[in-house]
Amino acid sequence: QVRLVESGGGSVQPGGSLRLSCAASAGALDYNAIGWFRQAPGKGREEVSCISTRDDSTYYSDSVKGRFTMSRDNAKNTVYLEMNSLKFEDTAVYFCATEGDGYTGYNPCGGPVDEFGSWGQGTQVSVSS
Repeated sequence: QVRLVESGGGSVQPGGSLRLSCAASAGALDYNAIGWFRQAPGKGREEVSCISTRDDSTYYSDSVKGRFTMSRDNAKNTVYLEMNSLKFEDTAVYFCATEGDGYTGYNPCGGPVDEFGSWGQGTQVSVSS
């Protein structure tokens, strides 16, 4: 199972930027997709962005499209989430995850969150004035 460690969270004013990092214990060949998710207090976990390692496609939720950019550095086994034009509603704990061990599909990006099973510990992002 892939081990994931997120970093880069913090506090920022509306309109500001942050870059999150997710370091994976395994290389790209060991998982089909890796995604960024977030969970705000009292809400369910939401998929924000996801990269399929099978076809290099990238998924973004409508709420972050045009503001967030996901990228990866295969040499470092690390993916990033560049977050710009941050809003109050972006406040949440951000997690990265790969598909669960039982996943048998082609690409879990944009699908049910419960298809992802290897989660990091999360990093807090707070947007406030």
